[in-house]
Amino acid sequence: METKGENTSKVVFQERSAEIVSSGHVFYNPVQEFNRDLSVTVLNVFFKLLSKERQKQKQKTNNENVTDINADFKYVPGERYEDGMRILEALSATGLRSIRYAKEIAGVREILANDLSKQAVESIKANVRHNGVEHLVYPNHSDAMTYMYLSTSPEKRFDVIDLDPYGCPNRFLDGAIQSIAEGGLLLVTATDMAVLAGNAPEACFVKYGSAALRMKSCHEMALRILLYSIESHANRYGKYIEPLLSVSVDFYIRIFVRVYTNQYKCKFSMSKHSFIFQCTGCHTFSLHPLGQTKPNPSKSNPNQVKFGIPTGPPVNTNCEHCAYRHHIGGPIWSAPIHNMEFVEELLDEIQEAPLRDLGTARRLNGVLSVILEELPDVPLYYTLDQLCSVLKLQIMPILKFRSALLFAGYRVSFSHAFKNSIKTDAPPKVLWDILRCWQQQNPVKDSHITDGTPVKAILEKSCEETFNFNELHPSANPCSRRTGLSRFQANPTSHWGPGTRATVMIGDKKLPKSQRNQNKKQRQNMNFAEEANNEDNLNEDEIQCKLIKLQE
Repeated sequence: METKGENTSKVVFQERSAEIVSSGHVFYNPVQEFNRDLSVTVLNVFFKLLSKERQKQKQKTNNENVTDINADFKYVPGERYEDGMRILEALSATGLRSIRYAKEIAGVREILANDLSKQAVESIKANVRHNGVEHLVYPNHSDAMTYMYLSTSPEKRFDVIDLDPYGCPNRFLDGAIQSIAEGGLLLVTATDMAVLAGNAPEACFVKYGSAALRMKSCHEMALRILLYSIESHANRYGKYIEPLLSVSVDFYIRIFVRVYTNQYKCKFSMSKHSFIFQCTGCHTFSLHPLGQTKPNPSKSNPNQVKFGIPTGPPVNTNCEHCAYRHHIGGPIWSAPIHNMEFVEELLDEIQEAPLRDLGTARRLNGVLSVILEELPDVPLYYTLDQLCSVLKLQIMPILKFRSALLFAGYRVSFSHAFKNSIKTDAPPKVLWDILRCWQQQNPVKDSHITDGTPVKAILEKSCEETFNFNELHPSANPCSRRTGLSRFQANPTSHWGPGTRATVMIGDKKLPKSQRNQNKKQRQNMNFAEEANNEDNLNEDEIQCKLIKLQE
């Protein structure tokens, strides 16, 4: 990032192939470079997949034999193709993402860079000319929702719609679902993690139609709540979604889903969603699906299924482990959140030129490798530190815990959403059994074992099985961890987060808002206390009253 010229306020900053020029304040978040790099990679792989499907459909329509359609793949980035993708970036700001798409994605027909701000659109136009991509990127000044609703006819629909708003994306989903082409790709970002992570379940229900719970697996739950919301919007129009990739990174979540139309397959949606029952004492959880399917073959249709409503709930009034009550959350998406074949193709794509020199290629490789190791059919996860904290235990080494599960015949993996996660198909009683055995070697203090606590309720039960902690299972240490891949990102800067707190406001000499507001109330209280000490006419009651008002 640099300023050019002595008597001008114009500034230039560059991110890979795109160069942004501005004479005013520029909304640029460097932390989101990972988001943009991932999106570029996904769209390159998606177009290869889309072109294969179109070729197969064309050959099927013409009754031709399907041949190897990869042999003559000649699409290159920066060129316009009439059979390429129509992409809508609904909220473009400076146009940085659209310009990168134009320069780095092979197989583009046109990119609509839309924004509601007239000043932003002028900036997009200038940057499009500066980067020489006028033949691919078309700036558009319009309300995103209105523009998508005006693009619902088949000839106006988009192959790709990218929604990256500040906060909740929910109000844009209805228009996006209606204006996306059959089998098109919808990219959605949500940054309102406090709502999605359970801090305000009532607000989450208003925005997403789901009650979020405060639990250690809140980041994966956020992904599943957003997927549930997108599927709910799609079902209204006889459509359903197929998640290709769902990631929780930094301070946001990012979803990549394909949208299809099929009234029959929409009937399976109910069985893809579940309620969560979480114990308030030991924090174990159970999922209860809204619907179920059973094979019901017939002579005419051997693949026929029968739809039904499951009986339940899956838990008793009181938790079987600690006798505490349960919280109920959801509904959430409980089907797989990744397409593992697609993730493998993404990893292959990153290793190839020109994408292997992406600014965040090392981190992309690490995150996608962890995702590839995740158990696809196991929703949510536990964290080892919380399990040990419930029992007031010394924290058990993660590899020993994983080994115990593997030796017992269960599957286990990490989650890309949390470093110390335990994603497993083992029931909670097995997890507590392992920790009971660990407690025998690392006893809990007697003062912690009191009546009415989860510690006593769980530890007073006998172990149903014994576990050996002296030997590590060969698969306990996964490849991504063993090879030292960059799996979990640490906060890169001191004022790191969404929106203007992480935004480089180029040309702005003011103190960043996040820095001004840090410890604001504490400073006010200290200043007032100093003033009060110098005022003899204020009594203690008046001082306390003012402090309460300041805190409010």
